[in-house]
Amino acid sequence: MAPHIDRSYWHPGSLTGVRVIVTGAARGVGRGVTAALLERGATVLMVDRDPAVADVAGEFDAGDRATALVADLCDRSSYQRIVDEAVRVMGGIDALINNAIATNEPKPFTDITQEDFDLVFDTGPRATLFLMQAAYPVLKAAGGGSIVNFGSGAGTGGQKTFGAYAGSKEAVRGISKVAALEWGKDNIRVNVVCPFAQSDGVAGWSDEFPDVYHKIVRGIPLRRIGDTHSDIGPMVAFLVSPDASYLTAQTIHVDGGMGMYR
Repeated sequence: MAPHIDRSYWHPGSLTGVRVIVTGAARGVGRGVTAALLERGATVLMVDRDPAVADVAGEFDAGDRATALVADLCDRSSYQRIVDEAVRVMGGIDALINNAIATNEPKPFTDITQEDFDLVFDTGPRATLFLMQAAYPVLKAAGGGSIVNFGSGAGTGGQKTFGAYAGSKEAVRGISKVAALEWGKDNIRVNVVCPFAQSDGVAGWSDEFPDVYHKIVRGIPLRRIGDTHSDIGPMVAFLVSPDASYLTAQTIHVDGGMGMYR
């Protein structure tokens, strides 16, 4: 039997020295992305409103390369506080990953309330835009960097019972395109990842609508749900890395082929 050869392009030191903020880092996609960044040598400020983020940071056993910060993105003073803390503990910022979002869905379109709408837009596009603004001068001073924002197939293709969530995710994509166009001259790249992975949100959705969930899984060309660490994390790590230095203003569906026609 031929020996196994690891053909991955990355290695444990491929992101050494890269300083990254990840929001929503305590669980789900944010946790998986953080794991992928840390194993490549990056230093990460893990931001979450859940105090358990401190325990998660310790579980990675990455020493001072993983620092936790409890912050609620509904608090508008949190944006500058996050950036200030990143500069304090990491000495600067090379990348910003806007992953966090909160939603009260799924629910029928006619049942969406003002509170539902405000929650998903405050934690999604509002936090994304203003955290990007807060990070901009630090990224520019560093000579550029990478911003990865999270969209969703619920927005690009539409998904029943996710009306407010879909709208918020498409708002994130619009914000990202404009920032990419304006900030390219500063060597700041802005891209969007639309994942389909086994997150807490997907788990809740599958419990609420199992028939729809299993039908969608059967329709995925690769016939499986992505893993937050091994499928979504590497794409974000790539976008943060110098290998993606000429890639900006793009939406990338990391969803096993679900978004191929969008």
